[in-house]
Amino acid sequence: MTRRALPRALGSSYRSDAMGNVGETSITCAVCGRESRQRQVRGTGPAGPPDLDLRPGETMRSTMAYWLQQCPTCGYAAPRLDEAGEPIPAVVAGGPYRALLAEVSYPPLARRFLCRAMILEETGELHAAAEATLQAAWVADDTRKADLAREWRLTAVALFRQGPAPDLEQQVRIVDILRRAGEFGGAAAQASALERGRLPEPVDRVVAFERRLIAAGDVRAYSVASALPPPAARPHVSHRGPTPGIPLTRGSAGGGGLFAALRRLFRRR
Repeated sequence: MTRRALPRALGSSYRSDAMGNVGETSITCAVCGRESRQRQVRGTGPAGPPDLDLRPGETMRSTMAYWLQQCPTCGYAAPRLDEAGEPIPAVVAGGPYRALLAEVSYPPLARRFLCRAMILEETGELHAAAEATLQAAWVADDTRKADLAREWRLTAVALFRQGPAPDLEQQVRIVDILRRAGEFGGAAAQASALERGRLPEPVDRVVAFERRLIAAGDVRAYSVASALPPPAARPHVSHRGPTPGIPLTRGSAGGGGLFAALRRLFRRR
């Protein structure tokens, strides 16, 4: 069977574009039992360096709308709608979840990530809930909802800290998340706590770079490449702006996390 014929044999339709292969298939919701058509990404092209908070570079950045499926009947949000643990139907049926679904002031895609975050928080997966909340903040960035982006970043930090003790990679990311939220005092305190330990290279360069951004009052997004000169630090192409200062998602980062991305870039220097 040819590769082109395979999707038809599986009962799915596909389209190929700059983002990769986006598949569409019928799937039955594990919460309400209703069937719907859902899209998902079946591979992307090469991705550039992620941002310091692990928002992936292109081409993966453009696929955020397909990272989660959401049932149009009950509102359940998950990577796959046909999978749901025992506590999840009660969460989806609960008042807070229904209220979130009805919150029209939130961008629809952000609301989907927040729905997933609520499910994860209620089932005790606090770090995963933090990741989903951070992803909602990325959507708020893209839709110019600065107040919501700040609120959701601070919520993500709280969830990281409420769960198991954050590992070193998460602690470094928290510095960036707090800085992006404009919480410069908290970001500086987190950086100081990291600097009291022995930071491996090139992680020490990232923390030093964050220190310079904090001192400049800079809340803009930077890729991990910006923290590792040469070349000189440059702005993220999608986040240029007039803010004075230095010139300009694990899983979703497309390469094993912040440290993996840093190691790849550091080897090229």
